[in-house]
Amino acid sequence: MKHPERLVLILGDQLDLRSSALRDIDPQKDEIIMIESANEAQYVWSHQAKIALFLSAMRHFASELEKLGYPLTYVKNSPLSIVEVLKEQILRRNVKCLVCIEPGEWRLKQAIEALSKELGIYLEMLEDEHFYCSRNEFIEWAANKKEFRLEYFYRLMRKKHQILIDGDGEPEGGQWNFDQDNRKPYPKKGPGIIDAPVSFEVDHITQEVLDFVAKTYPNHPGSLRSFHWPVTRDQALKALEYFVEYRLRNFGIYQDAMWVDTPFGWHSILSSALNLKLLNPREVVEAVLVAWKKYSLDLSTVEGFIRQILGWREFVRGMYFLDMPKMAEDNHYQHKRPLPQWYWTGQTGMSCMRDAIGQTLKYGYAHHIQRLMVTGNFALLAEILPQAVCEWYLAIYVDAIEWVELPNTAGMALFANGGRFTSKPYIASGAYIKRMSNYCGSCKYKPEVRFGEEACPITTLYWNFLIKHRKQFESNPRTRLMTANLKKISDEDQEKISLHAKELLNDLDVL
Repeated sequence: MKHPERLVLILGDQLDLRSSALRDIDPQKDEIIMIESANEAQYVWSHQAKIALFLSAMRHFASELEKLGYPLTYVKNSPLSIVEVLKEQILRRNVKCLVCIEPGEWRLKQAIEALSKELGIYLEMLEDEHFYCSRNEFIEWAANKKEFRLEYFYRLMRKKHQILIDGDGEPEGGQWNFDQDNRKPYPKKGPGIIDAPVSFEVDHITQEVLDFVAKTYPNHPGSLRSFHWPVTRDQALKALEYFVEYRLRNFGIYQDAMWVDTPFGWHSILSSALNLKLLNPREVVEAVLVAWKKYSLDLSTVEGFIRQILGWREFVRGMYFLDMPKMAEDNHYQHKRPLPQWYWTGQTGMSCMRDAIGQTLKYGYAHHIQRLMVTGNFALLAEILPQAVCEWYLAIYVDAIEWVELPNTAGMALFANGGRFTSKPYIASGAYIKRMSNYCGSCKYKPEVRFGEEACPITTLYWNFLIKHRKQFESNPRTRLMTANLKKISDEDQEKISLHAKELLNDLDVL
């Protein structure tokens, strides 16, 4: 058996042929290793489509590496963890140096570092060049700051990379943020005809994976019947091209809108390809900028999309590594209730939750407002243990990798870190969901009713949450209006809200 001088690890979310880990490969001295570990599918109860996406993308990438003549060891279907396989391979081959791009998960990063110390080998952990902002750059930005806000970081990124900056160094359109223009619901008659996202035929590699996942993980949540995700770089580029050509034009105005049986809206559906590194954020932003000029698109739409990529995506990664491992342990409100079983089945009487979770089980996807203001909003109001909610998000969405999932869920949706990088808890009553969707029209609950049998559980729990945390909300200028509205409710009705909320909280599974 050949004994390589360096073993180069490529993880399942690092599928980039331009990766620095591949830059200086010497076929005579180095060996690339990719590992399919059952542990990665099982440490959270992963959606079948998520498992299939990772395995198919990894196998396609391995095929590309082999075609290009790279020396590759590909470990299929191992019952061992990634680190256990690495240890076995390092000892068997007497490897003295392990090379990898920094993992996007604290757990795995720590485990690889510990392994290198245990075996006494040299670990060359390279910076992940996929991102606009390096970890060190973010640490420098964050130094001595008392609070962390996206807006200031986003402006820095815009200036540094000269994106949507005019000839005078000012933001295009005279303002940095057009968020207020991107919050409209669909018209009352509905969204009309929406160009469906591009989908991809299942080839023999993907079919083999789908068959394997169906056989090996039959009890895992979700379905494989609607699996059409991009699993190669060529497919990811086609998905990007299709989005900017046909869907970007309506993305901005309706990015917060929801409608029954409209799982994708005008969203890009590019997050999984970005997070697997099949796409680079720079080429995504460039494609959107080209389309802006080519089709004279609204600046608000273009800015809104770029803010998600150049701003929020980079910001949450920085916060993840800045705050781990504490971020995973935070529980500001000391919530401890278990996750309702219907989060795994979608079988609930609440129409909004049924639709958002139902499409999630079908596709492994829901857009950001469904995640934040439907499933996340309910989880916060229902006082569910943050760690249980975070595990669900990590398991159930095909694009969920911990560096992006945990800050969004624990930090933004659940306010578990007490507002370290958000200015307020993102909570809303059923009235918000009614305004932004048509969910309430087919629901047995009424969003305007605060307590009693017909009351929307989200509405009841919203007002109960405000009653419980009145002092906190009154002390924050951004949430003071909520408690002002609370003052319009009589003490008697507030008591009835609290009593009804207590009944709901004691048996969330029956909602």
